[in-house]
Amino acid sequence: MELSNSNIVVTGAGSGIGAALCRRFAEEGPRAISLVDLDAVALERSLQELAQVFPQVKVTSHQVDVSKESEVIALIHQVTETSGTIDLFCGNAGIGTALGLDAPNQVWQSTLDINLMAHVYAARALMPAWLDRGRGYYLLTASAAGLLTNLGDAPYSVSKHGAVALAEWMSITYGDRGIGVSCLCPQGVRTPLLFPEMKTSVAPDSDTASAPEDAVALAVVRAQRILEPSEVAESVVAALATEQFLILPHEEVAAYEQARASNRERWLSAMRRLQAQISGG
Repeated sequence: MELSNSNIVVTGAGSGIGAALCRRFAEEGPRAISLVDLDAVALERSLQELAQVFPQVKVTSHQVDVSKESEVIALIHQVTETSGTIDLFCGNAGIGTALGLDAPNQVWQSTLDINLMAHVYAARALMPAWLDRGRGYYLLTASAAGLLTNLGDAPYSVSKHGAVALAEWMSITYGDRGIGVSCLCPQGVRTPLLFPEMKTSVAPDSDTASAPEDAVALAVVRAQRILEPSEVAESVVAALATEQFLILPHEEVAAYEQARASNRERWLSAMRRLQAQISGG
């Protein structure tokens, strides 16, 4: 994936990994970067910071609810009209819940809509033009939870497993037709999703909405190695250069996934012990 002179869209760009991706992409000399988020305050802050440091890059902002297909379609049409065909679409927006089976149906649905269906909406809108020209690239931000599981957060784990499956399906289906797909699966990253106290604005259903600080879902991830968003962005740029499918900023996740696949009973037992330890059970 050639980032220079490319037209890039990043959702969840108001903070965290999304904002870091925009900054790192800008260093590669793209033609345009479209920042997308639901949180208008965070979006404007990210836009101003990027425009100030990289005045040579065309930067625009778009307040969009990615859980709504009509808004995703409108976004893609608008960006295409103003900046040309999109070369790289980064579906990065995501939310967590810190809830289990007892999560209300509305929470389950909103989590699936943002963490999974938003990718379906974007890819479905992008694919016709990409297939016509034989080129296009989709970067899907999933999570290590999509390869393993996130203790204490059932909707998040289920939606992220679905996101990984979707990315694999897209790569298999379109990979020989010029379409690139990468799936980003970080573990703990210093973002508002994992550290809610970092939030500087409050927006209902924000792309950076997060769970209560004392939740098991947060505690277990915080106990692991925490990366800075800039480190994740650096891993992404390196992986895109070789069009690598699975991007693991935390290299240890590969070993965890192998352990899970080689002996699932032992892995489940170990995860139950970890959950008991974290929750004090």
